[in-house]
Amino acid sequence: MFSEAEMSYLKSQHLARLATVSGQGQPTVDAVGFEFDGKRFYIGGIALPASRKYKNVAAGNQKVALIIDDLESVQPWKPRQIKVHGLAEIVERAGRFGHKEYLAITPTVSWSFGIEAREDYQDGKFTPKKIIWTQA
Repeated sequence: MFSEAEMSYLKSQHLARLATVSGQGQPTVDAVGFEFDGKRFYIGGIALPASRKYKNVAAGNQKVALIIDDLESVQPWKPRQIKVHGLAEIVERAGRFGHKEYLAITPTVSWSFGIEAREDYQDGKFTPKKIIWTQA
């Protein structure tokens, strides 16, 4: 569902920020490495099962947010971003950190700006590109 420009941007980035929520409703956000296979984002780690993000998802709090962003330049100020809301689950797979458990995030909605050759501000209003993902 991402455009060629968005896919190229995702491949060029190494870090994202993943937000999860505890059973008590406390949000937390972590910098994470990620992989994207065209349908799902995968978050792994050296000791992922010991992490708060893993425990939050394992406890049934599957709603997550993921942001991949950077500054293309500061003069002029040009931020770029892909933000994803999705559902996370724990899966076993062979990935960047070897064959082990990963958090697999299936996007439900995504927004992007500053990546494609389009105007993200129109009539003084911010207008990010929005995609509603369909589940196959």
